[in-house]
Amino acid sequence: MRLDKNTYGTVLLVYAISAVLLFVLFRFVDSPWVVWPLTALIVWICGWQTAFHMVPERSRAGSSTEVSAVADGKIVHVEKAFEKDFLKRECLMVSIYMDFWDVHANFWPVTGTVEYTMYHPGEHFLAFKPKASEENEHTCTCIRTAEGKEVFFKQLAGGFARRIVCYAKEGMEVIAGEQCGIIKFGSRIDIFLPLDAEILVHIGDTVRACETLIAKL
Repeated sequence: MRLDKNTYGTVLLVYAISAVLLFVLFRFVDSPWVVWPLTALIVWICGWQTAFHMVPERSRAGSSTEVSAVADGKIVHVEKAFEKDFLKRECLMVSIYMDFWDVHANFWPVTGTVEYTMYHPGEHFLAFKPKASEENEHTCTCIRTAEGKEVFFKQLAGGFARRIVCYAKEGMEVIAGEQCGIIKFGSRIDIFLPLDAEILVHIGDTVRACETLIAKL
């Protein structure tokens, strides 16, 4: 495992604030009943934030014909939806909600070529709400497979997320299961698939990025 390259500053800031708080505790607070529980909490927060921004090593289940989960989390939507940003047609949409405890690194869902990517500023509604897909800050990416299928996905900011990182560039060749970005704090992924895709997950399922197949094309 390794830290995502765009999170070094965030993790260092957490460590710096923690160091200041620990200094204040040990320098100005005399009660061990206060110092040690707060010290344990601060250390736990440092460990949690380090793990939160890690990029895990995973086995890769996806390919150009099998779609793997972009992120860890829970399936909250499986439905038909009109994708109006780029595809401009009705698709099957699968949404993955990430909470505070999930790894927030994101991974390419299929192998293919990036044919579109765009960042959209927006609101920060709670990511599990339906209107978040259209109104929240998000980044859109579309991948065309060697078989000519298009897989479109959105990285959505949530109520606390304030930064979306996407490594996509138009014309880039990508491999399913390699890292494509990261979203800091609670957020969601919407994946738009062709109507003839075979969906392999259901609402309420827990999925793991790279390892869980969500559809076959």
